[in-house]
Amino acid sequence: MRNHKYITGLVDFMNKSVCNFWAVKTISETLEANGFSQLNPADAWNLKAGDRRYVVKNHSAIFAFVVGEGGAADGFKIISAHSDSPGFRIKPNPEMVSDGGILKLNTEVYGGPILYTWFDRPLSIAGRVMLRSNDVLNPVTKLVKIGRPLLTIPHLAIHFNRSVNDGNHLSRQKDMLPVIGRIDSMIERDGYVLRLVANELGVDEQDILDCDLLLYDTTPACLVGVNDEFITSGRLDDLGMAHAAMTALLESGNGSMTRVMAIFDNEETGSGTKQGAASPVLANILRRIVACQGGGEEEFLRAVARSFMVSADNAHGVHPNYAEKHDPTNHPVLGDGPVIKINANCKYMTDADSAAVFKAVCDKAGVPCQYFVNHSDSAGGSTLGNILTSQLDLRGVDMGSAMWAMHSVRETCSTDDHVYVIKAFTEFYNS
Repeated sequence: MRNHKYITGLVDFMNKSVCNFWAVKTISETLEANGFSQLNPADAWNLKAGDRRYVVKNHSAIFAFVVGEGGAADGFKIISAHSDSPGFRIKPNPEMVSDGGILKLNTEVYGGPILYTWFDRPLSIAGRVMLRSNDVLNPVTKLVKIGRPLLTIPHLAIHFNRSVNDGNHLSRQKDMLPVIGRIDSMIERDGYVLRLVANELGVDEQDILDCDLLLYDTTPACLVGVNDEFITSGRLDDLGMAHAAMTALLESGNGSMTRVMAIFDNEETGSGTKQGAASPVLANILRRIVACQGGGEEEFLRAVARSFMVSADNAHGVHPNYAEKHDPTNHPVLGDGPVIKINANCKYMTDADSAAVFKAVCDKAGVPCQYFVNHSDSAGGSTLGNILTSQLDLRGVDMGSAMWAMHSVRETCSTDDHVYVIKAFTEFYNS
């Protein structure tokens, strides 16, 4: 499995995609290399059958599609995922100095990470930088990624907290601040991070208007297991599914329905942004595609009624040390295929109809599949599919690859499952 093109591609994709902005950049470059061209939402669109186009929203969400060869009302085959992962965002004016001139950075937790997994790891900085331009409404955007380890969040020694292994409450404001180095004077402190970023980009510090900077673990993705059964990496939730959706879109053929890949941002914080699944961004794109095919609102509604969406977000695989945490009769195993996610209280969009569709797709692709249901004493979270149905009354299924340590700084999935998912997604687009 180590040399399978899908797995080597995933490892490369994960190492490049150190945060949401870089994930979208990596996807954009891959699409461009495969005949896709970018559309500007502010321009008039002129589309024809077979066109391969994509739209970027806020530099952190991306929507790609191949226009179907049928009519305006033939519908869409959609695979959705998200670009963001839990972690830490650097606050404005972040520099804080402690004893001995040790410089640490003030950060804010993004989403719901497993905090203690971030201790004592080599970390660095990546994100988006906004620069002055002649148009105040449109600053210049640059992405920054400092490739070498710059920071660490040092854990308190056990000698100062003998009960640390019995449970340790962590303050997000006190305990989780990363150290970046030593400084010689307080004057050097102010603007330290902006100077660092400006130097990395080769720009004047005074031209930086603002930035979205995040921490990332510099440890590369790698395969583990005696037979390379697993991949371990940061951000597999949900960039593994983003990579699978992109790969399937590139490898699938043409058809009467329009094939769509929708990679949203901010799923980990509720999707309530202009680039999130709770916004009308996808619905607006689909309406414009229908309009370019000569259809109006009637054709759009007919197209939605004929459409199907795969909401791809990873699932909890049964943990080898905590099987009792899982549902008694549904144990998704890493390596046993894509996981269909079901919830009686409609936290997922899956129902018997949509589960049957995805199961039939897997059967046709020669791929096994399995089910995830929450233990009835444990509440689960909602997903992209559940959120999107407030904007579009789509049929659809929630699914994902089984994984361990969801929201850890490093998560683990099965290499076999990634191949299975891409095969299933490709079959879905082709069916």
